[in-house]
Amino acid sequence: MDPSTKAQRELESIERQILSLEDAAGDNQEARLRLQRLHEQVEQLRQQISAQQSAWQKTELARHPQRPYTLDYVERIFNDWSEIHGDRGYGDDPAIVCGFARFAGHQVAVIGHQKGRDTKSKVYRNFGMPNPEGYRKALRVMKLAEKFGRPLFTFVDTPGAYPGLGAEERGQAEAIARNLREMARLKIPIITTITGEGGSGGALAIAVADKVLMMENTIYSVISPEGCASIMWRDASKRDIAAQALRITSRDLMELGCIDEVIPEPDGGAHRDHEAAAKLLETALRKNLGALLKIPLQDLPATRYEKFRKMAQFFTPQ
Repeated sequence: MDPSTKAQRELESIERQILSLEDAAGDNQEARLRLQRLHEQVEQLRQQISAQQSAWQKTELARHPQRPYTLDYVERIFNDWSEIHGDRGYGDDPAIVCGFARFAGHQVAVIGHQKGRDTKSKVYRNFGMPNPEGYRKALRVMKLAEKFGRPLFTFVDTPGAYPGLGAEERGQAEAIARNLREMARLKIPIITTITGEGGSGGALAIAVADKVLMMENTIYSVISPEGCASIMWRDASKRDIAAQALRITSRDLMELGCIDEVIPEPDGGAHRDHEAAAKLLETALRKNLGALLKIPLQDLPATRYEKFRKMAQFFTPQ
């Protein structure tokens, strides 16, 4: 048993003790003191688990079915939410939600991937994998945001764009490519947050931003660990090795200079406390929006371009 798993089981055991002791403690000072010590142990174990987690364990956390999704954050962070549907060309795509809202006294646009909780909603949201009409709907809202000078927030949580036959027939690759080009040109502040898994072009199509943030227990990669393992070793079970090699965690990407900030999550992960996760995210969004609003709008495309051009440049010292 690896140290992280052992610590996790010990944590679960202590949490059970806390629950039973809280019910019986009452005004007993000795019991209260024991509770305090157990809470201190829990905090130490959570820090230990976080430090020991492998890239694959971070991947599992990023995919946790109880993590907050875009609409969960919209409900807790934004006001006066008004959703927009359809791409005015083919149809609506529930895997991407778009709309306008108010944030920190500003009228803003919001775009994000949306997954489902139960089987029915997962099918309805296509497991968070958008079709071309989803990206075209997102582009429609981006253009409206630029027209009215509204900052844009995007939230990424997708395994990738849907690879089905219908999606390919309707121009999946073209829709993604067009979004990449048009986002690079938008003369509005853009802030992207990776809230779960950021998979390939399906994620990047709404993530060409002035500031790219990642929640602590999320991943961002050109391919899934399973997909990489299947290609490299023809064995998807080697996903843990692939996850480590791909360097897909928030800490890795911060070190590589691919993102701008890592947002901490509540103890144990965002899935344990949606309210606390939303508050931490809101603080980061307010700070970054304030910084971007100081930059003249006409200068944003050039600085955004330079930001992405500098990524993945490595030089060997002479």
